[in-house]
Amino acid sequence: MSTQKNNTRKIDPEKVTAERLNGYAALFGCIALVGAYATTGQIIPGFV
Repeated sequence: MSTQKNNTRKIDPEKVTAERLNGYAALFGCIALVGAYATTGQIIPGFV
């Protein structure tokens, strides 16, 4: 018979907040990319 321990780890609330903020920043960057492409027609405005 094998017994399994319930290995649950606690995640720091600061890490959850940091990852959520990172996700929001990435989402904002994607929206800014689409907005820049829609207005200028360039993926990276200023380059060629």
